[in-house]
Amino acid sequence: MTTVNTVRGPVEVSELGQTLMHEHVFITATEHLDNYGKGAWWDEEYRVADAITKLNAVAAKGVRTIVDPTVWGLGRYIPRIQRIAAEVPDLNIIVATGLYSFDELPHQYEHRGPGLIVDIPDPMIDDFVRDLTDGIADTGVKAAFLKCVVEQKGLTPGVERICRAVAQAHLRTGAPITVHTNSFTQSGLLALDLFAKEGVNLAKVVVGHAGDSNDLDYLMRLADTGATLGMDRFGLDVYNSTAQRVATVAELCRRGYDDRMVLSHDAACFSDYFPDAWDETLSTMAPNWRYDHIHDDVLAALLESGVTDEQIERMLVFNPRRTFS
Repeated sequence: MTTVNTVRGPVEVSELGQTLMHEHVFITATEHLDNYGKGAWWDEEYRVADAITKLNAVAAKGVRTIVDPTVWGLGRYIPRIQRIAAEVPDLNIIVATGLYSFDELPHQYEHRGPGLIVDIPDPMIDDFVRDLTDGIADTGVKAAFLKCVVEQKGLTPGVERICRAVAQAHLRTGAPITVHTNSFTQSGLLALDLFAKEGVNLAKVVVGHAGDSNDLDYLMRLADTGATLGMDRFGLDVYNSTAQRVATVAELCRRGYDDRMVLSHDAACFSDYFPDAWDETLSTMAPNWRYDHIHDDVLAALLESGVTDEQIERMLVFNPRRTFS
C-alpha cells in the first residue's frame, strides 16, 4: 500500500476519501502576529476552538482530507495545527513545504547558494527535502507536497530560484507540487514550462487557481501537459463567480478532462489579511467562501449542469489519491 504523511502520521492513500485539495487552516505572518496581534486581534484559544468547530463541520459533510499548502510566507506553524488535528479525528490534514513569494527571496536565502557570497549548493533544496523526509522543525510531522508561486510578475529571479528548488526537491523525493498561479496572466504556462525543463513529472503538478479562468483553451493547454487543474477557489466570487466556475468545470468534464481536475475553496479559518474584521469581511464580501460551499451548493449545481456522480467522485477522490500515490 502507498501511504501519505498527514499531521497525525502516515495514512494509506486509499483511505483519503473525499479530499479538498487546497485549503488553509490559518494564514498569518508570524512577525505580524507576534508584534501586533497578541492582545489585539489574535486570541489563540478562540481561533483554535473556532478551527476545530469548522473542520469538524466539514468532516460531517463527508470530507475526509484537506490539503493545506500553508508554507513559509503564509505563516506555517505546525504545533498549532497538531493541536487542531488532535481534536478533529475524522479529518486528515496534509501539510506542505516550500516558499510563498511573488517576487523576492527571503533574505535568509538571498546570499547563500551557487555562485553567491556563500558559495554552496542551494540550501532551499535541502530544507525542503528535510521537511519531506525527516519532519518539520522538531514536530515529527512530515510535509507531503511542495508549494511555490508564479504570480503576475512571472519568473522574477527570486521566484525562478524558488521554483527550481521545488523542482529539485520533487526529483529527490517524488513529492507532488502545487503551484499558485495567476490565471489572468496565464502564468501557469510559465510554471509548467520551467518544471518540464527541470525534469518534473507534470502528472504530479497541481496548477493552483486555474479555476479563476474560464478560458477553455488556456485550461486545456495546461491539462494537456498531464498536469492537474486546481479548480480551487469556489466561493471567492471576486475572482470568478460560482456560476461561471460551475459552467467551466462542467464543460471541461464534457470534454473529458474530469481526470485532470480537483475541487476546493482556498478558504481559511482565519487570515490576517483582514485581522481586525476577518469574520465580518467574510460575511459581507465573500459569504460563500467557506469549507462547506462545495458540498452545500456546488455539487448540486454540477449535477444540474450534466456532471455525473462518477465524475464528481473522480475530482474529489480519485484524482487527489493519484496525486499522492
